Amino acid sequence: MAVLGSYCADGGSMSQAWLEDGLSPCFYFTLVPSVLLTLSLFFGAFHCVCYRRYGAPMEPKFVPLSRLYGLQLAASALMLLQAAGFVAWRGARGGVLPGFALLYGLLSALGWACALALLRTERRRVVVRDRTRGHSAVLLMFWAAAFAAENLAFVSWASPLWWWGLETTEKQVDFGLWLVRYIGTGTLFVIGLKAPGLPRRPYMLLINEDERDVENGQPLLAGAESQSTWQGFGKKVRLLVPYMWPKGNVLLQGLVLLCLCLLATERVINVFVPIYNKNIVNELSDGSSWKTLATTVCLYVFLKFLQGGGAGASGFVSNLRSFLWIRVQQHTNRVVQVRLFGHLHALSLRWHLGRRTGDVLRSIDRGTSSINSLLSYIVFSIFPTIADIVIAIVFFISNFNAWFGLIIFICMFLYLTLTIVITEWRTKYRREMNTQDNNAKSKAVDSLLNFETVKYYNAENYEVNRFQDAILKYQSAEWKTNASLAFLNQTQNLIIGTGLLAGSLLCAYFVTENKFRVGDYVLFGTYIIQLYTPLNWFGTYYRMIQNSFIDMESMFKLFTEEQEVNDDVNAGNLLFKLGKVEFENVHFSYTEGNEILRDVSFTVMPGQTVALVGQSGSGKSTIIRLLFRFYDVQGGCIRIDGQDISKVKQMSLRAHIGVVPQDTVLFNDTIRDNIRYGRVSASDQEVEEAAPAADIHDKIQAFPDGYDTQVGERGLKLSGGEKQRVAIARTILKAPQIILLDEATSALDTQTERNIQASLTKVCSNRTTIVVAHRLSTIIGADQILVLKDGQIAERGRHEELMDKGGLYSDMWLKQQQAAESDSASDTETKDRQTEKLQPITGHRGH
Repeated sequence: MAVLGSYCADGGSMSQAWLEDGLSPCFYFTLVPSVLLTLSLFFGAFHCVCYRRYGAPMEPKFVPLSRLYGLQLAASALMLLQAAGFVAWRGARGGVLPGFALLYGLLSALGWACALALLRTERRRVVVRDRTRGHSAVLLMFWAAAFAAENLAFVSWASPLWWWGLETTEKQVDFGLWLVRYIGTGTLFVIGLKAPGLPRRPYMLLINEDERDVENGQPLLAGAESQSTWQGFGKKVRLLVPYMWPKGNVLLQGLVLLCLCLLATERVINVFVPIYNKNIVNELSDGSSWKTLATTVCLYVFLKFLQGGGAGASGFVSNLRSFLWIRVQQHTNRVVQVRLFGHLHALSLRWHLGRRTGDVLRSIDRGTSSINSLLSYIVFSIFPTIADIVIAIVFFISNFNAWFGLIIFICMFLYLTLTIVITEWRTKYRREMNTQDNNAKSKAVDSLLNFETVKYYNAENYEVNRFQDAILKYQSAEWKTNASLAFLNQTQNLIIGTGLLAGSLLCAYFVTENKFRVGDYVLFGTYIIQLYTPLNWFGTYYRMIQNSFIDMESMFKLFTEEQEVNDDVNAGNLLFKLGKVEFENVHFSYTEGNEILRDVSFTVMPGQTVALVGQSGSGKSTIIRLLFRFYDVQGGCIRIDGQDISKVKQMSLRAHIGVVPQDTVLFNDTIRDNIRYGRVSASDQEVEEAAPAADIHDKIQAFPDGYDTQVGERGLKLSGGEKQRVAIARTILKAPQIILLDEATSALDTQTERNIQASLTKVCSNRTTIVVAHRLSTIIGADQILVLKDGQIAERGRHEELMDKGGLYSDMWLKQQQAAESDSASDTETKDRQTEKLQPITGHRGH
């Protein structure tokens, strides 16, 4: 049974803070629990009172379920048990139990119990007026102080009074308890910055938005703009991993390994440069021989040449590594862009109809560059900087004394902690700036793409003012971003300057006391500046990585967009036989509750032409899109030659179908290449043979550049009829077995329409054809006409049969005939009036 002995073991005293090359255990285990208890008991008690008095119970629907919160509770409970275990272990050994051990156990247990209670209180209650998110400052300070206290143990690395030697069972157990404390406090501090058990947004905003959502009948807003940059970090890293190692390319893999070797070489050089600088100063002071001095100087200059201006900023090794990395970076850039481009083309028509082109392009540009930045920063900046810091701390502790290691550690801890906290705080400004940037660029792209509409309505000033307002909003967010960056830089400079001052004064003092030589002071100054260079850049790297994650968020959203239409796992190629098309009880809706097609069934026999007519919105074009499989049906089945098109590969299906859309959009390329797009392997002769069939060959020849004429953005240099004839020629060149005409002649004049109808009749002969027609005169010869109304087939039959019925089709035919006769009479009357006006003038001249 242990006996309570003196407060400090081995006759020590509380006044002896530094003992045998390290902190006194008595001093350490008294100071640490006292600080922690002060933070948790006094400040925590005040905080709990505020929560109880002014707070309100948090609604469960706003509290996220999180395994990390459970980890926080478990780690806090473990620290509480560890404090009791510390006393129990020392008491179980028998002998004398020092008073500081008992005090440490009691105060630590009480402090961690208060912290655990505060952690649970913050999850259950909230101060409604509080407009911040995350844990309270009291808890964050408690965890930070606890973690920093455990790191203080490294200062006593060389002291025999501590457990680092592991010579005895007592020290081994003490080391195990310290390891538990170190991992536990570090885990709580890191997870505490994320606050997983608390709402992602300020509680006041969540309540207000919930009220608005109830009023408007809309779901609760996700609040992505206020999330931490590191939200979904694991998912983002998993997306990055495939680009870190160039699979299947042995040359690039060798370059990656070589760059890593050069990186390790830089770390070694950074250690020896200040050492050789110190040797030069000492040899000059000692009056060493010229040969020895010259050798040292040459070695120093050679190492400096390899290192560069500072910490490998522009040295030979760094430049060589950057040169070798170019190919790897280009490979990554290419793979990302090609993969994303392919993914966008694989997305459904529904997504493309709702996209904003300018926003997508900006997201791709920033996201692609951010991946390169992330790989470069993580591999060649973050890891080397951490290695340099750790090497420097070990070097100063072993070659100088623990005080220098303590100064560096405190500065590093404060620097990194404040950098992380301030950078996380300013994240919202960076995200807002990106949003406003996307908004401004989207407005510019939309305005330029629709410049004809702008001209029609004299809206130039309106568009310019709208763009200027978007720029002003962007600049406001940009100012906040840059101002917060300046504040961060000043904070970092203050910490670095304070640490440099403290270390320089201490080193100068030891030189005056003849404990150090002048070369040691030079070594300290050189090394400390060399250390602070990567430390200073560490903050920049953190900001850059965070900014890259922000820039990647939009691109990751594009990657997470799921394909609406996917090939079946066992999908095979379409086995085309005759071209029989069947719609069987097809149901479809673009949005839930608004059915476009209801129980549509019809059959198109091989070689037949079926026409779809009806009012706008009746579902004619939807049938074309479903057959081309832009969407999947929600009910029923579509078959070609007895094969369900949802069970075959999309590429195989579309290879047999040619479409002439109602609204033709051309690429900004030549007429020749736009026609060749129907079959990219076609020769120039085949392209020019397809043009006459579309009645556009003579028109093209009349252009100065002929088939090499540039059509402009979306084909705006051509008229509507010319664009549609190019689309028809493109389809003719493809020579599909099934042809879909979606009002293919709607933009043509009567004479051209008649010419093309003859060409289409020739092209569509012996091919299964489905025609969506507005002018009923163009589909008189169709084998079957389907009249759609409200998503259903109201009538079906040939032209003569439908006219005899006197139904919807007959009414539509009569109305179009009356409109045509009215237009013809109007044209005749206009010509007569012009003739009457000319007669008096002609008669007067005759006299």
